[in-house]
Amino acid sequence: MEQAPPRAPDRHKIAAVIPAYQEKKHIGDVVRRTRDKIDNVLVVDDGSNDKTAERAREAGAEVIVHPQNRGKGEAIKTGLRHFLNRQFDWVFILDADGQHRPEEIDRFLAAAVSATEPKLILGNRMNDVSSMPLVRRIVNRYMSKKISRVCRQDIPDTQCGFRMLHRQLIPDLLEGADRFEYESEMLIIASRKGFRIDSVSISTVYSDEVSSIHPVRDTLRFFKLMRRYRKS
Repeated sequence: MEQAPPRAPDRHKIAAVIPAYQEKKHIGDVVRRTRDKIDNVLVVDDGSNDKTAERAREAGAEVIVHPQNRGKGEAIKTGLRHFLNRQFDWVFILDADGQHRPEEIDRFLAAAVSATEPKLILGNRMNDVSSMPLVRRIVNRYMSKKISRVCRQDIPDTQCGFRMLHRQLIPDLLEGADRFEYESEMLIIASRKGFRIDSVSISTVYSDEVSSIHPVRDTLRFFKLMRRYRKS
C-alpha cells in the first residue's frame, strides 16, 4: 500500500516568538503580518521604555514584558518557556525590526515535511547578499564557518534569527547565554543532541533598522562561547 505523503504542520499547532527591544516603529507591522500566517504570536518586550508592548498588543499579539533589559537570549528563552507545555509542535522565532518577512514562513513549513525531518530550520540569506552590508557579509560567513565546524554540519547562515524549531528541542534550549550569542549556542546545543539543522533561502532585508549588537562586547562574547565549546 502506498504511503501517504507527509502533511504540512497544522496552523493551530504553530506559535511564534518575537523578542523585541525599543521597536515601537516596526513591531505592529511585524505582528500583523505574522498573524496572517500564525494565530499564536507572542512578543517578549525586553525592558523597552518606548511603546513596543502597546503597539504589539494593538496588533493582536500576546505580550510578556521584562521589567528590565535582560538580553535577546533571555527574551527568546522566556518565549520558549511560555510555549513549552502547550500543544504546539513548532515555534518560530523572528526579529521585531522588519528584517524578516513573515510572508516567507511557508518556506519553513515546506521544509518541515521534507524527507530529512529536521528539528531546527534556519533562514539562509547568503544566496543573495547584494543588499547586505559588506561588513555583515564578511562577519556572517566567518562566524558561520566557525559554528558549522563546532556543530559538525554545514549551516550557511548561522547569524540569521529567523528560525523554526520543533517542540522536542525546547527543553534543551532553556539554558545558555543571555545575549546575542545565544542564537549561535542554540545551534551547537541542537547539533550535540543529535538533531539535524536545515536551511531555507529567505530574502535579505536591510532598511532603517538599528542593530542592538555591540561590535566589541558581543564579538568577545562570541569568541568566549566558541572557546568553551571547543574545549568540551
